[in-house]
Amino acid sequence: MSGKATPFPDLTADCSRCAALCCAAYPFDDDEDFALFKEVDTPCPNLSKSCFDCSIHADLHKRGFRGCVTYSCAGAGQRVTQELFNGETWRDDPDLLTHMTYALRVVRPIHEALLLLQEAQRLPIPEHKNAEAKALMAALCPDSPKSIYDFEEPEVQDALASVPDFLQSLAPFVSV
Repeated sequence: MSGKATPFPDLTADCSRCAALCCAAYPFDDDEDFALFKEVDTPCPNLSKSCFDCSIHADLHKRGFRGCVTYSCAGAGQRVTQELFNGETWRDDPDLLTHMTYALRVVRPIHEALLLLQEAQRLPIPEHKNAEAKALMAALCPDSPKSIYDFEEPEVQDALASVPDFLQSLAPFVSV
């Protein structure tokens, strides 16, 4: 990673800038969280045919889609759509579907880790732990990512794997 500052990604989901990747990427089990069974990399049947809106969004909880209500991509969906695929969508090019959904499954855990590290920095932790959090965050943010491969680099994946241990190491500094 270079010495220049890496822009920190937006960690707030913006569905208007995404291609409904969450509605296709993940499987649904017909259980208490999802009212139907859906395979991985398959668009949800409730996804509008004309755009990327959910046709039952206002009634998700009532219709048995609690998993959709509680889901957040932490900004990974729009990052994949806008940065890695330059705003192209799988509706424009169906061959992109599995590439985009795979990218979401790689980037989302990174964004979730960044959210956790951001929250950790708000805790009353020693400066050396704060510096460690900043270093992990920097490692999770590849310089000018252009493809999913930038997020699969060993430095990024090693940092991602280190986050749980780092968070656990904060326990002595946090009172319950």
